[in-house]
Amino acid sequence: MEQTGGRRAAFAHVDTWVFDLDNTLYSAGSDLWPKIDARITLYLAELFGMDAMSARALQKFYYQRYGTTLRGLMMEHAIDPAGFLAFAHDIDRSSLEPDLLLAGAIAALPGRKLILTNGSRDHALRTSAKLGLEGLFEDVFDIADAGLLPKPAAETYELFFQKHGVDPARSAMFEDIARNLEAPRARGMRTILVVPPSGTADHREPWESERAAHAHVDFVTADLQGFLRSVLTPAAAAI
Repeated sequence: MEQTGGRRAAFAHVDTWVFDLDNTLYSAGSDLWPKIDARITLYLAELFGMDAMSARALQKFYYQRYGTTLRGLMMEHAIDPAGFLAFAHDIDRSSLEPDLLLAGAIAALPGRKLILTNGSRDHALRTSAKLGLEGLFEDVFDIADAGLLPKPAAETYELFFQKHGVDPARSAMFEDIARNLEAPRARGMRTILVVPPSGTADHREPWESERAAHAHVDFVTADLQGFLRSVLTPAAAAI
């Protein structure tokens, strides 16, 4: 199904397009995620009075064990999630530039477009606006909508399906972390792993960056807008 015609056939049934935000709608080589990562480290250092190295080690332990650092802090220390999210996403987004090609490809997709993120709604809205994607998405399903239970938890996707009336069998999910596609694929979503182009920077953790083939990943692409164009009908792709 790697030929354009095969891709179009594979997505002909899709009427709902679901996108992760961080490292998916913008490249994993962007400086945005390192800025958020550094803010989280600083939060832990200030919260526990730790040095930066110890805070970062704890941060990564929580992240891998619980899916997000926030989840670990809530489970083990009952912190205020709203305060954490506001602190973590208080970053400079000026390095992001409008991605007009991506905006055009998303606009041309038939049906609904939604963002599903482990971050906050405010972060998703601010970031998508800087990318020139403002107004293209029907809504954002954020970590608060998920009851603060992050992807890859199957319950998070079920809450998403219920809130937005999404039929997973008629939907596609774009995501940069392979394990976050396992639950969507089990529910019948078409799954696409978005990876950085070969030879470019990747600021994610090594375990997040795997590109190995998985049964729950239907397609892998290093060019999101090009991939979206390839699944459109010729008439839609020409827009």
